[in-house]
Amino acid sequence: MIPVYLADDEKWVLLGLKKLIKKSGLPFQVIGEADNGLAAWDGLCSLRPKVFFTDIRMPKMSGIDLLQKIQTEQMAIQTILISGYAEFEYAQSALRGGAFDYILKPIQEEELFQILSRLASRLLPEQTLLPGEELAAGSQDTIHKIVTEIQGRYTQDISLQEFADRYHISSSHLSCLLKKELGMAFSKYITYRRMELAKELLRDRGRSIDQVAQQVGYHDYFYFTKVFKESQGVSSNGRSIWDSGKVEGSQSTGIRCGASLEENTEYQWNVTVWAAEQLPHNTHRLQPAR
Repeated sequence: MIPVYLADDEKWVLLGLKKLIKKSGLPFQVIGEADNGLAAWDGLCSLRPKVFFTDIRMPKMSGIDLLQKIQTEQMAIQTILISGYAEFEYAQSALRGGAFDYILKPIQEEELFQILSRLASRLLPEQTLLPGEELAAGSQDTIHKIVTEIQGRYTQDISLQEFADRYHISSSHLSCLLKKELGMAFSKYITYRRMELAKELLRDRGRSIDQVAQQVGYHDYFYFTKVFKESQGVSSNGRSIWDSGKVEGSQSTGIRCGASLEENTEYQWNVTVWAAEQLPHNTHRLQPAR
């Protein structure tokens, strides 16, 4: 584990940082903390952490002063400055003074995870990585394996947690990595792929809507139609098209007076097929973002 030291005069910032570092699932361990600059310097000298998160403005000694002392003493510590928006330019100048990076308050989970991943890549040589640390070092091979499996199983009951457990990484960190690779969130990607397939299947007059729902991964007919309408702007039974007046005459209601249930069902399905044929035809395979 990579030892981390924290310094901030706001207790809630220290508490939040510790929770997020643990939540990341990356190989970091907080070994100490301080609420002022002098106490932080004592901790750095005695504990010798590899990573140091420090607020810029602190009592007794600032984060910038601590960074300068680390550089003067040639200590092998990667320093990340915590800055308020008013200190943004100040933090940028500190990077030129040897800081590894800076992070703005309020600290965002995804931004912190990216910094931690970069730190792990620098501090853990590739040949010494443990199996569970492969993703932490930014291994694209593992991400590509996951993406390939998602593309082959998107109609099945799969979850982000399933992959997180298998590859020993936190679901939140994996979510960030997949969003970068896919260009959208995991759940949105699954929905996108399922709806593209549903549009293709709805053009087949031999399939019922319930059959289409089952084939694309939805066991609940009503939930499928809800998702279809929300994502495509038209319901799977063509109802929103009828309501918009795009289908003339008695078709606008979807029901014909005096007709039997069987006749109305067949009539409604014919309009459903017509509605599906009006949807954009997109059969290309979405490729991961590069």
